Amino acid sequence: MRFVVRVAVNAFAIWIVTLLPALQVRLIPFAPGEALQVALTVLVVGLIFALVNTLIGTVVKFVAIPLYILTLGLISLVINGFLLWLTAVITENWDWGLRTGEFWLTAVAALLIGIINAILGGLLRPRKEERSRR
Repeated sequence: MRFVVRVAVNAFAIWIVTLLPALQVRLIPFAPGEALQVALTVLVVGLIFALVNTLIGTVVKFVAIPLYILTLGLISLVINGFLLWLTAVITENWDWGLRTGEFWLTAVAALLIGIINAILGGLLRPRKEERSRR
């Protein structure tokens, strides 16, 4: 259930970022491009972004622990931009998907996605059951 919520929140955050033309992040929907195809494309891209964050992001963040310490955490902006760019690279082989522009604009878009994920994830994430106290 947590993963489904994560994918939905990622999809919503990516959709919000694609609405800001200054960030040069575009969404190419499935053909013919109606509202349903746009929604499905955003969900699939959100799923791919969640998988990239889970599989590749975990390894990259673990390897970059010394850089987190040296830069006081600012390397996370670069890493998150890289993961969003990697999602765009994965989906560019098809006629649909995510397209990004300059790397630093992609990093800013990843920062916005992270902020939206933090806010909505905190509100929508299923709570673990409270354990009974003895």
